[in-house]
Amino acid sequence: MKKSKFLMLLALSLVLSAFLAACGGGNNAQNNNGQGDELPAGEGEATGPQILNVLDSAEIPTMDTVKGTDAVAFNVMNNVFEGLYRLGENDEVVEGVATGHEVSEDGMTYTFTLREDAVWSNGDPVTAENFVYGWHRAVDPEVGSEYGPYMMNGKILNATQVSAGELPLEELGVKALDEHTLEITLEQPVAYFESLMTFPTFFPQHQGFVEEQGDQYALESDTLIYNGPFVLDNWEHEVGWKMKKNPDYWDAETVQLDEVNVKVVKEVSTGVNLYTANEIDISPGLTSEFVELYKEDPNVISYLEPTIFWFKMNQTKNEALANVNIRKALSMAFNKENLANIVLNNGSVPANYAVPVEFVQHPETGEDFRAEHGAFNEFDVEKAQEFWETGLEELGTDAVTIEILGGDTETAKNMQEYLQNQFQTNLPGLTINLKEVPFAQRLDLDSEMDYDMQLGGWGPDYLDAISFANLWMTDGGNNKMGYSNPEYDKLLNDVMTTYANDPVQRFEAMQEAERILLEEDAAIAPIYQRGTTRLWQPYVQNVYRHNFGPDFSYKWAYISEKN
Repeated sequence: MKKSKFLMLLALSLVLSAFLAACGGGNNAQNNNGQGDELPAGEGEATGPQILNVLDSAEIPTMDTVKGTDAVAFNVMNNVFEGLYRLGENDEVVEGVATGHEVSEDGMTYTFTLREDAVWSNGDPVTAENFVYGWHRAVDPEVGSEYGPYMMNGKILNATQVSAGELPLEELGVKALDEHTLEITLEQPVAYFESLMTFPTFFPQHQGFVEEQGDQYALESDTLIYNGPFVLDNWEHEVGWKMKKNPDYWDAETVQLDEVNVKVVKEVSTGVNLYTANEIDISPGLTSEFVELYKEDPNVISYLEPTIFWFKMNQTKNEALANVNIRKALSMAFNKENLANIVLNNGSVPANYAVPVEFVQHPETGEDFRAEHGAFNEFDVEKAQEFWETGLEELGTDAVTIEILGGDTETAKNMQEYLQNQFQTNLPGLTINLKEVPFAQRLDLDSEMDYDMQLGGWGPDYLDAISFANLWMTDGGNNKMGYSNPEYDKLLNDVMTTYANDPVQRFEAMQEAERILLEEDAAIAPIYQRGTTRLWQPYVQNVYRHNFGPDFSYKWAYISEKN
């Protein structure tokens, strides 16, 4: 993740930021006003109480870094823990626990030097063995991490076999050469490896502390140990949490905020009321009516994120969704333009693709990933109905009932009702039932594949199109919908092996894989690429927003003089 997030099965609070996934958006400090003029990052000095008050849309599902799968958890982890590297301003990879590294000539072995002044919040040093232990837990079948195999298989030596229980943990390609030297061996060169090292799944874990806590580890703020800029405090489940400055952090003098207070608020209207009452400093993502209400406010900011929302269609639970013509009909049967421009009206744009616009470019031509194929399965009621009739004939029926699994926030419910109406209006014989549940329950239902269709989303975990493309490989940790296409799998396997050292072939293979996923199989139905509009107090400086991995970094943030 560095961004993102990631699945990131979003709580579909959409604009409120909870993903399953992975999630993301943007590459500089949140500091441009409603007219688009940029306010310089770091304008003014830190003055007054250094307390930042913000919102999130869901409870933290877990604080165990090897078990995290969503944007809420990853965002908190990014600020209270630290890996070898972290993301700084403009998504630059900067020093974390590691001060640097060397790479072998074949690009297969990385040797990291760890700083000697990095300590855990109990005073113990952060060592190379802490990384070995954390990585072992991430691929240990008995631990059951979803992201560990997803992030490491095919990248870290022997991760695939270790995570399948075919090799012992000690065969994973990570070794502590001494207390402050870590060696990592890869399966093949990984172009984005440095950015990968900023992601929470690769963070260290303190073996003695984890084992002492047993099954209580990471369930409360006092059953955790920290090595990042902040420590988690006052974690009241479903209510909120506080991040306090960590005085033992190696770079504590850079951290100016004393506290970051986070409230869990699912309703955008409640969040806006808290902002206007000066109880929070950054509003939630605004829904359409609030965008209109505050569009002239000088503190409105808006940005497009490389985050895609789509319908996952489970091909194993509902017979209709195993039919490609039914899936094609569903993917074309709802008006994405009206959804983005009227229902959301927050800077989001219609998505007829699985890899976002303005995310990655062709290594030779510099063209955007979207330049080759553009759009797939655009809104077209007539074509949708043709596919629908064909699918119904193949199923031997004239009526289908599908349940949509979605979020329970105000924004999610509004969007889900719109989509329900679109489907039932445009596809005769279709009945849509809505199942609206809290975020954590949606994560469980996704893992168990206990749904028909599901509203989900994904923000990239690192700066590469494969962060999206490998979601849909057969039996992939984030597939969870029974999709399988041997040709798709071969292309992605070639991307990770045969084409690993050929950037052009690698890039173009992922473009072809996307075409198969959408044009041929309609495995998912993309909905929109997320834009976010917020009210952002100008005294909040240097909060860095990221295009991949966790959403925000507060390490460099501060409060300047309030007007």
